[in-house]
Amino acid sequence: MRLFFELARRSFQRQLTYRAATIAGLVTNFFFGVLRVAVLTAFYGVQAEVNGLSLQGAITFTGLTQAIIGYLSLFGWYEVMNSIYTGAVATDLLKPMGYYRFWMAQDLGRAVAQLVMRALPIMLAYAIFFPITWPKSVGQWLALVVAMALAWMISFSVRFLANLAGFWTPNALGFVRFAFILMYFLTGFLMPLRFFPDWFVRLCNLTPFPYIINTVVEIFLGVLTGPQIVVALLSQLGWVVILGVACQLILRAGVRRLVIQGG
Repeated sequence: MRLFFELARRSFQRQLTYRAATIAGLVTNFFFGVLRVAVLTAFYGVQAEVNGLSLQGAITFTGLTQAIIGYLSLFGWYEVMNSIYTGAVATDLLKPMGYYRFWMAQDLGRAVAQLVMRALPIMLAYAIFFPITWPKSVGQWLALVVAMALAWMISFSVRFLANLAGFWTPNALGFVRFAFILMYFLTGFLMPLRFFPDWFVRLCNLTPFPYIINTVVEIFLGVLTGPQIVVALLSQLGWVVILGVACQLILRAGVRRLVIQGG
């Protein structure tokens, strides 16, 4: 674990050097957040709420989802795929740490840096310019922290799995991008899932995607309470385990293919 957290710390420090990119990301995220607020405000019109979500809650939804884009790396992550194509994977596999944990440690440092440098400033900016809601109890805040951690673990595993396609194809970029497109729709990033038909929500809930964003949002807004929060967190934990095992099995098959081909 000491090596794991050392890798995470170094990754965190590396992220701190990209100041210009961070500022540009903040401005871009907030700009698109304002556009999303305008769209949802027009969508609500004179209605006080839609499917149990108030306009204030919808505005908060846009702020929270814009804030955690960087934390969850929703708009692209190709490091594992690139390491396979450059041949760096051969060196990485020789490191005194499993390949999955090696990349997880680095992604943890990146995620924490994005949480500090992007998520918090965007939420503070939203609090200044828009009427937003905040968790109202210590229990809700604690549940949110757990949900955020589990959401990152699910997001990492999904991204890692998509990148492993690089072992089987000379260009997995299209496949990985398709996985990110699925994340935009099925996680509840573009619109709250409760705005969609019930059958679509039920289908989404059969996948890990809603537990990346939708669960975090609904805990933050107080839509989920009591036993519902416990069920949501247990569902997230279940997907963490399932995806973690899937990553290890598919990685093992990919490494075997690499060795057989003389890599």
